[in-house]
Amino acid sequence: MNKAITDGLVFMPTAFSQGLGVWSSGDGTPGSDTYAGAGGGVFVPADQDFGGCLELVKTAGVQRVRYMAETTILPGCYLRVTARVKAVSGALPAVRIAGYAGTANGALGGVVTAAQAVQLSAYGEVVEVSAIIGTGNRTGVDLVWHGALYGHLGLDFTGASGGVLRVDDIAIEDVSSVFLSDVVGMVDVRDFGAIGDGVTNDSAAFEAADAAAQGREVLVSEGTYYLGSNVTFQSQVRFEGTVTMPVAARLILQRNFEYQTYLDAFGDEEEAFRKAYQALLNFSDHDSLDLGGRRIALREPLDMQAVDPQRTSFAVRRVIRNGQFEPVAGPAWAPDVVSSQATYAAGQPLRLANVINAANVQRGSLVTGSGVGREVYVREVDVANRIVTLSQPLFDAAGTQSFTFTRFKYLLDFSGYDNLAQFVISDVEFRCSGIASGVMLARQGLTFHLRDCFITKPADRGVTSIGSGCQGMLLDRCQWISNEQAAPAGQRQTIAFNVNANDLKLRDNRAVMFRHFGVIAGSGSIISGNHWFQGDQSVGGTRMPGLIFTYPNIKTTVSGNYIDNNWIEWTNEHDASPDLGQQFSFGGLTIDGNIFTANDVASWFRWLIIKPYGAGHFIHGLSVSGNVFRTLNGTIDRVDDVNASIADLDRNRMRNITFSGNVFHGVATETRNPLPVKFTQTTADDAWVIGTGGQLPFEGWARTVESVTPIGRIAASPTRSNFDQPWAETRYGVNNDHIRVVFGEPVTGTVQSMIRMDNPL
Repeated sequence: MNKAITDGLVFMPTAFSQGLGVWSSGDGTPGSDTYAGAGGGVFVPADQDFGGCLELVKTAGVQRVRYMAETTILPGCYLRVTARVKAVSGALPAVRIAGYAGTANGALGGVVTAAQAVQLSAYGEVVEVSAIIGTGNRTGVDLVWHGALYGHLGLDFTGASGGVLRVDDIAIEDVSSVFLSDVVGMVDVRDFGAIGDGVTNDSAAFEAADAAAQGREVLVSEGTYYLGSNVTFQSQVRFEGTVTMPVAARLILQRNFEYQTYLDAFGDEEEAFRKAYQALLNFSDHDSLDLGGRRIALREPLDMQAVDPQRTSFAVRRVIRNGQFEPVAGPAWAPDVVSSQATYAAGQPLRLANVINAANVQRGSLVTGSGVGREVYVREVDVANRIVTLSQPLFDAAGTQSFTFTRFKYLLDFSGYDNLAQFVISDVEFRCSGIASGVMLARQGLTFHLRDCFITKPADRGVTSIGSGCQGMLLDRCQWISNEQAAPAGQRQTIAFNVNANDLKLRDNRAVMFRHFGVIAGSGSIISGNHWFQGDQSVGGTRMPGLIFTYPNIKTTVSGNYIDNNWIEWTNEHDASPDLGQQFSFGGLTIDGNIFTANDVASWFRWLIIKPYGAGHFIHGLSVSGNVFRTLNGTIDRVDDVNASIADLDRNRMRNITFSGNVFHGVATETRNPLPVKFTQTTADDAWVIGTGGQLPFEGWARTVESVTPIGRIAASPTRSNFDQPWAETRYGVNNDHIRVVFGEPVTGTVQSMIRMDNPL
C-alpha cells in the first residue's frame, strides 16, 4: 500500500532550498516562529555532504525543526521520517525524530511525540536518524498516534547548546507495505488503535477497523485483545491473535460465521462454542452454526442459557450441526445426589411441599421414592417457600416421606431456559463415553428437533425432558448406543429419552441395549420406522420394556418398527389419582405393521403389557394388526398380558379392541379379537359350551358373539336335520371365557363362532 500512489497524498516536505518559511523552530502549528522569520537559521546552498541544507545554531534546550504543512495521518498508513545531520562546530548535541500529533481539537494527548535520540560524537560526521509514525501499536512503530489526524513532523536537537548544526532535506515516506501481509486488501485492528495486551478494551478499535474495511478483510494480528463490549464484524475477519470477552459481551461475525473462526478467535474449544452459540441467538443473518466436523471437548456440563445470560427464552428456528461433543473426564460429571423429606398431596399433583433443605435440590434432578413413577424430574425449586415443582404427578406418594433427587450431568444443558422453541441439532454426535449424559431440554418449548445424530454411550440418560420443552419434539434418524451393552438387561440403568408433553414424532431411529428406549407421557405420538433392541446373552433371563407409555388414553400409533427382545408397556403411573374416575381409561393406541422378535426368552415373556396403577380401568380403543410376532430358541405363552400387581383391568367394560391380521411364530397361544372358533359337538345336546382357549386378548371375557355359522349339517337325528337359529349366552364358565350356544333340541354338528372380548359398539 502507498497512499501517495493510491490516494494522491503528498507526504514529502518541501526542500529547504524552496524557502525556510515553512520550517518552524516551534511546534509547527500556524503562527509558530519560522527559521526564515526568526533569523535562527540560514540556507546553505552548497555542502560537500548534503548539497543544499539548513544551518542553525542550537540556542534552546530542545531545538525543534518542524514542517508546518499538515502531514496526513491515516489508520493503516505508516510514515517513516528520516533526517541526516552533522555538527559543524561548538557543543555536540543529540538528535531525534519528533513531531506534533494533531486532532480536530488541537494536540493529541497521552502519546509519545519524540523517538529515541542519537548522540552526535564528532564534527563533520553525518548521522542519520529515522522513526516510524502510525496509528497502530505494532512492532517497529516508534511513535503510536492513535486518534491523530495529522502531524507537524521533523526533528529535535537536545542536550548541550551553542553548537552549529547542518540538516539535510528531511524525508517522509509511506512504509505501510512493511506492515501488510501478503494478502492485498486487508486492514489490521492495530492500525485503529488496538493494543492487544489482554487488558486494554480494544472494542472501539475493532469496530473502527470493521467500518473502514469496506469489503476488505480485517486482520486481528498476533496478541491477546480484550473486548469489553459487543463487537460486530460486517467484514470478513481473520484471527492470528485471540480475544477475551466478558460472559455477556457478544462477538458477531456476519461474513464468516462458523465454529472454526470462533476457535481461531478464542483459542479454546469450549469458549469458542459458547461465543458462537451466543452469536447464533443474537443476529438474524444465519439460522445455523456449523461446527465444521470439529470435536469439542467439554471440561464441565455446558449450561446453554448461561452462555447468553440476558436471554431466558428464544422461539426462532436455530440449528447446531455437523460436529461432536465429548466430555473430559473429571469430577464435574459426577451426579449430585440429595435425599430430603417432603410432603405430597394429590390435590396439588405437581408439587412437593415443605421440602427440607430445598436449596440443595437442583433443577433437573430425577426424583425417586415410594409411589414415584419413572422419569419424574424437578422442574423448578422455590427455595424461599420450600416448594419443588415436578414434571409429572406421583401415583402413590400422599403424605410425608423421604425422596432422593439425583442430578445427572449433560453435555448440553438447556434447562435454564424458561422457553426454547424450534431448536434443531443436526448431524452431531454426543460422544458421552460413559461419563456424561447427552442433552437436557428447556422447561418449556415447541418442536425441539434432534435429527441424524448419534447419542453414544450416555452415562445415565440420552435426552431428558424436565417439563414441556418436548412438546411436539421430533427425534429423527438418530443412533442411540448404550454404555451398558455388556450388562444383563435387568441390570441396565440408562434410558435413551423421555417425554412429558404431547405430539412426539419418533422416526427411523436405532437404539441398542438400554434399560428402556423411551418413557413417553402425554399423547398424540407417532412412532414409526424405528429399531430398538434390548436383549443379552442370558437364556431365559430378564427382559425390560422398550417403550413405556405412562398415560392411559394416548391417541398414539406405533407403526412399522422392529421391536427386539423388549416389550411395550402401557401404564398410568403419572397420575396422582390413578383409580378410574372421570378421566378416559386405557385407549387410543394403534400398533400395526411392526416386527416383534425375541430370542432365548422365558415362556412368560410378552410383547404388550398393560399395567394399571389404579382400580377400575379397562381398554377403550386398541388396534393390534398386521404385526409379525416371532421367537427364536424357545416358545412363549402369548404376546399380551395384564400386570395386575397393583390393580387389574375390568374385563366387563372392554370396548373397541381389534387383534387381527397378525402372524405368530413360536407363540403357544395366538391372540385374536374377534376370535374365530370352530367347534364340533359329537353328542346330541341342546346347549353347546364353546371355549376360547385363552386366545382372547389379555385373557379377556367372552362378551360378544358376532356370529354362529353352521359348517355342514346340524343333525337332530341321523335322518333329520335341524334348522333352528340358535342363541348364544356370553361370559359363560368360571373364567367368563366361554359361550353357550343354545338350540331348540339336542343336536350334533359343527359351527364356527366369532367371539369378542369387548363390546365394539
